[in-house]
Amino acid sequence: MNLKKKLFILIFILLNIYGLLCGVIYFFQENLIFMPSVLSQEHVFEMKSSFDEINLKSSDGAHLNGLYFKKENSKGVVLYFHGNAGNLQDWGQIADLFIDLDYDVLIMDYRGYGKSKGEKSMEFLYEDAELWYEFAQQNYSESKIIVYGRSIGTTFAAYVAAKHEPNKLILEAPFYSMLAIAKSRFSFLPIRYLLDYKFPTYQFMDDINCPVIFYHGTYDKVIPYDQGKKLYDSFNTDKKELITIPMGGHNNLNSFKEYTESISLEL
Repeated sequence: MNLKKKLFILIFILLNIYGLLCGVIYFFQENLIFMPSVLSQEHVFEMKSSFDEINLKSSDGAHLNGLYFKKENSKGVVLYFHGNAGNLQDWGQIADLFIDLDYDVLIMDYRGYGKSKGEKSMEFLYEDAELWYEFAQQNYSESKIIVYGRSIGTTFAAYVAAKHEPNKLILEAPFYSMLAIAKSRFSFLPIRYLLDYKFPTYQFMDDINCPVIFYHGTYDKVIPYDQGKKLYDSFNTDKKELITIPMGGHNNLNSFKEYTESISLEL
């Protein structure tokens, strides 16, 4: 086999591998971004604190499930958008932190998580976030609503804060955009044309008028610290604060005193 033919075969193989990688990103992006755990509709949630189970229906007929924790004489409500894995049976436990600080908590599962059902799309997920904010508005004035987003939930939290006037927005391990994360990991692919879930969090920041608190750990291997810092820097206001947690990872910020001491002051 001559050199020209060998080179042709090598290029052919590399192009096929490249095409395969593009196909994996495009066709399996939901599996890479979302890691839900499904619950049966008969599942009975077990929580330390008392709660009501809430079911909403979206404009396209999707069934959305959430938990609503109430505390007597609360200061307001924390509307909590959780991360990309698990379901409310796990995430509902986070409510105790805010209940101990005298807040009610409203936390929901995204489509395909827990008991929530419905076809996913970036647009539908943002619309769902708006629906949950509207539910909170039925029970609280906006001055009593704190919007909290964690990881992938930060983009939904920023979205509703940009459309409304909550008391405060808290972003834990936020990202500039999903496209920016994907580009950093797959810089050799035409990722802009492959990704449906671009989640452009940065686009919402200029429309946010409330104070915004950013939390990010320097050892975050899921959403790198520089993603949160880039989002923070893009927000042109003096009503912002970045709380950097040295050595903090993606799932353990609440184990650091920088977080626990700060969150009690911020709420």
